[in-house]
Amino acid sequence: MGTTVNFTGAVDRDLLKRAKIIAAKTDTSVNALFNAELRHLVETFETAESSGNQNFKVLLDFSLGRRTGTEAMQALGLDSEEDLFLLMAQAHLPMPRLPDAVTQDMVKQLKSLTT
Repeated sequence: MGTTVNFTGAVDRDLLKRAKIIAAKTDTSVNALFNAELRHLVETFETAESSGNQNFKVLLDFSLGRRTGTEAMQALGLDSEEDLFLLMAQAHLPMPRLPDAVTQDMVKQLKSLTT
C-alpha cells in the first residue's frame, strides 16, 4: 500500500450520516469504507482498461448518468434491462438515480392505477 494523503471533498449530508451508521454497525470508519469502495472502482476500471474491455466504462457512464439505459444497452449489445442491471451488480456499481421530478411523476402514475 502507498502513502496516505489527506484531501478535501464534498459529500451529501444525508449520505455521510448514513455512511457513519454503516461504519458504526460494522466497527470500521467512513474513511475505511470510502477507501475500499474507491479502491474497488479504480482497480476494476484499470483491469478492464488494460485488457481492452470498454464495458466497464460504459457501465460507469450509465451509473454516473452520462448515458441512458438505452444507450448503455446498445453499446453493450444487450437486449434486456435485466441484463444491464445484472452487469451493474456484477461491476459493483450503483444504478443511476432518476431526477426527483421523474420519480414523483412515476409515483403519481402508479397511484392513478389504483383509483
